[in-house]
Amino acid sequence: MVKVPQVPVSELRISYDLGVLHQEMMAADPIEQFGHWFEHARDSPILEPNAMVVSTVGLDQEGNARPGSRTVLLKDFSDSGFSFYTNLGSVKSSDLVTNPNVTLLFPWYELHRQVIISGSAQLVPRAMVEEYFHSRPRQSQLGAWSSEQSAVLESRQALDSSFAQYEQRFADLELIPVPDFWGGWQVLPHRIEFWQGRESRLHDRLVYVLQEDASWNIERLSP
Repeated sequence: MVKVPQVPVSELRISYDLGVLHQEMMAADPIEQFGHWFEHARDSPILEPNAMVVSTVGLDQEGNARPGSRTVLLKDFSDSGFSFYTNLGSVKSSDLVTNPNVTLLFPWYELHRQVIISGSAQLVPRAMVEEYFHSRPRQSQLGAWSSEQSAVLESRQALDSSFAQYEQRFADLELIPVPDFWGGWQVLPHRIEFWQGRESRLHDRLVYVLQEDASWNIERLSP
């Protein structure tokens, strides 16, 4: 029998009253605006402000569309896009090869804010992948070699054993080579929404939409 919580889930609610969002407050460029909000999030109590939910759509064994979401860490953002790194054999990478359309969600709950970025993904150039890989802690580099991401594991011991084998294999190398199966994805946005929670659930939603001339149009959406 399922244990019923003392406070019903339907009664869990807070009042959103930490800010407002007016169009005149926004930068003309959404990347610049994201930078302002990211700095605020970075200086706040948020544990990992660069954590984002990456949502993709792949195909199941019957060929039907299958959505998937997972949390990854943003590693760079600029006019060139929003970048993250991963195993290229993972489910999300396989999804992006089949369908490059992707959504990134930054859920900054503590600030009553979220940012939703919709765009298309392309592989990060190999030179940038190698530069980032070698900036990572050595243990993380070994972890990349040790894990066949998304594959079924016989046991935790099998994973630990794989790590130990690669630790021994590269023990005498100062520079661990980058696995061929490891790389990065860069999301080129065409729509970026900034959401600010407001009282009475009348939230502020301002969205930047990319135009054919590469300019951005700002629209306010109903909550």
